[in-house]
Amino acid sequence: MSTVVIDPITRIEGHLRIEAETNSSGMITKASASGTMVRGIEIILKGRDPRDAWAFTQRICGVCTVVHALTSVRAVENALGYAIPTNARHIRNLMMGTQLVQDHVTHFYQLASMDWVNVVSASQADATATSNLQKCTSGWHKNSPAYFEAVRQKLAGFIAGGQLGLFGNAYFDHPAYKLPPEMNLMLFAHWLEALEWQRKVLRVHAVFGGRNPHPNFAIGGVPCTFNMSPNAAGVLVPTPGTTGVDQTGLDLVQGCITEIREFVAKVYRPDALALGAHYKDWFGRGESLGNFLTFGEYPQDDSANISSSLFVPRGAIIGRDLSNVQPVDLRNPDEVQEFVTHSWYDYSLGKNTGLHPFQGETTLNYTGPQANYQNLDVNQSYSWVKAPRWKGNAMEVGPLARVLMMYATGNRTARDHVDRALRDLKLPFSAMYSTMGRMLAQSIDAHLVADELQVWFNQLTANVAGGDFRTHNAAKFDPATWPATTQGIGFTEAPRGALGHWLAIDSGTIANYQCVVPTTWNAAPRDAAGNGGPYEKALVGHVLAVPDKPLEVLRTIHSFNPCMACAVHLFDPQPNETLNVTVSA
Repeated sequence: MSTVVIDPITRIEGHLRIEAETNSSGMITKASASGTMVRGIEIILKGRDPRDAWAFTQRICGVCTVVHALTSVRAVENALGYAIPTNARHIRNLMMGTQLVQDHVTHFYQLASMDWVNVVSASQADATATSNLQKCTSGWHKNSPAYFEAVRQKLAGFIAGGQLGLFGNAYFDHPAYKLPPEMNLMLFAHWLEALEWQRKVLRVHAVFGGRNPHPNFAIGGVPCTFNMSPNAAGVLVPTPGTTGVDQTGLDLVQGCITEIREFVAKVYRPDALALGAHYKDWFGRGESLGNFLTFGEYPQDDSANISSSLFVPRGAIIGRDLSNVQPVDLRNPDEVQEFVTHSWYDYSLGKNTGLHPFQGETTLNYTGPQANYQNLDVNQSYSWVKAPRWKGNAMEVGPLARVLMMYATGNRTARDHVDRALRDLKLPFSAMYSTMGRMLAQSIDAHLVADELQVWFNQLTANVAGGDFRTHNAAKFDPATWPATTQGIGFTEAPRGALGHWLAIDSGTIANYQCVVPTTWNAAPRDAAGNGGPYEKALVGHVLAVPDKPLEVLRTIHSFNPCMACAVHLFDPQPNETLNVTVSA
């Protein structure tokens, strides 16, 4: 038996260590996922004003910079029974949806594509053949031979000058790379385009939240106002002497939505399908658990219970059974629980006890290795990530969970996207439960939300045109009106999956705060029963063609889009190795 260690395995927000035990055939028989930094936001928040919590939790992550702020705001509003105006609901949906689509595109190109795309091969591509490939793939306008030749020459210059940079520490000589040079060049060109695209479309956050990253939020609504009022002819015009979102700002948002939808439909989705067609064997590898969980997102009406009408429904699927979507109660102490049996934390009731987040504890107890290169004792505690469970089950969260949930609950558009993709690829539905299935589901998730952005924007502008300019509800902002003690739950569907914040308020300050985030679900270590989380389960059965170049492990772990800052929250100030792969007998 040999042990392959990859530390860190993530391209951003690192701090994830994978140890994979292999047999004599190079097959992974056991995998362990370790979060290598301590989390601490929950401790920092105790005793603070709950109205400030969103600004702290938003800094958990610099990648998906909207999700923790919105979840925190919702937790406080839930605790106080705080309703928000219709315009605020639409704006929040637009900000969340923009974040999700931008994050998916960034993950596919900047964070995962180099597991599948060989940029060295791309430098040898024929530009005319690449142009013809692009024209056959979609109607994207950047498709001329001259365009692709310019990209090819730029890339060839990097290679010749020894300046591959962030592409330099890769396994491009690995036999698992299958794409022809022309497809490599096309996808590399889109890698470059995605950088510029994501910068432009995030202006939606600047219009409604003042900036990006970390746009502003507000308890009771959104912090922006509308600088619009009807003139004598009934046309909305800027109000003299005031500031706020005007027609120019709305036009900018409309332009961003148009760019989002076009790039997703003509670049991202076709690329994901093309990638899947060349790596069809990966539709049979990397299944995790067959259990999927969503908390839901994108409220569709102004009811006090925002979980009652969601574009992405809340629910649980166990054992691939899409015919039986089970309801999820985030307040029920017997449903969501976190375990620390194999985590570097202690619970007052013992390490084998599961705690609902309302009773959650953050008591650190590091007992792991003292040296960087010492293997983990996976029979003891081995991660700073806790092990959340739903009714005792380890659950996968993320784009695949959302797409399956929408498919199972009858969303016709989601069904059409999934069925058409599988039909084009000539694959059974079971192919979705795989490494490449996650990549495909992510593109479908982005497409669904990108199209819905236009719906939400139309609803917002229609509401404003009807004379409703309200964006904030000032009621209950005075702590003197609050209950002496109260609890609240905030939730969202972050790009990487189900995200929940559980909050307890006592005498106007935070008494307890617990975050259970997507990568906590997916990167969870084993629980008291010895059951591993999605990462650990998904790696078992992989055969490493080249043990000291474990590309197969990277492909499956990266398909989950890990973000360890969300799972552990604080960083180690000591410099460490940026990459260390070891194989020990």
